[in-house]
Amino acid sequence: MVDPSLPIDLAGSKAALRRRCRQERAAHVEALPAGLRALVLNRPPAPVVQMIPEGGTVGLYYPGEAEAPALGWARWLAENGRRVALPFFPSREAPMEFRIWDNPWDEDELAPGPWRALQPRESGAPVVPDLVVVPLLAFTADGQRLGQGGGHYDRWLAAHPHVPAIGLAWDCQLVDQLPVEAHDRPLSAVVTPTRIYQAERT
Repeated sequence: MVDPSLPIDLAGSKAALRRRCRQERAAHVEALPAGLRALVLNRPPAPVVQMIPEGGTVGLYYPGEAEAPALGWARWLAENGRRVALPFFPSREAPMEFRIWDNPWDEDELAPGPWRALQPRESGAPVVPDLVVVPLLAFTADGQRLGQGGGHYDRWLAAHPHVPAIGLAWDCQLVDQLPVEAHDRPLSAVVTPTRIYQAERT
């Protein structure tokens, strides 16, 4: 488990924690047998499926580095009457949006975006998903999230407060606490290979 102890300075503490989380996550994934990696997170669990209306759209992410795999979810959703969308950036200066990925089995439909992550091509239809699944570096049991630091998801979620967001993570990414700022929006749930953390909201 990642050590959540932090220096006093908030920006510095988040940067230090991100470095530790990346190292912990990479070491965890490297230690997993390849066969096990291929099996985990192959489909969304029933409580998550219940959050997605029939014919609804789910905003996913294309996994990079040692991020929890999301492609199994993408393919299951496409097979079960939901549409899949991925983040799309017209440029580095533009805000993040989501565009439809029609065929999650065909990565040729994707192209590197301005931040180097694979994204739908310009012709993909823009959409506001019914549910967004976000990547993360660390999370708490009550749904606080530490992201990569770019703020793209924070800004998108602030502009779409009605859209629920859940996280995908490895179990090793759970921490006791995180530094929280006013703009940080808790996740409705976090799914790991072994359990679901569902935040209780008052």
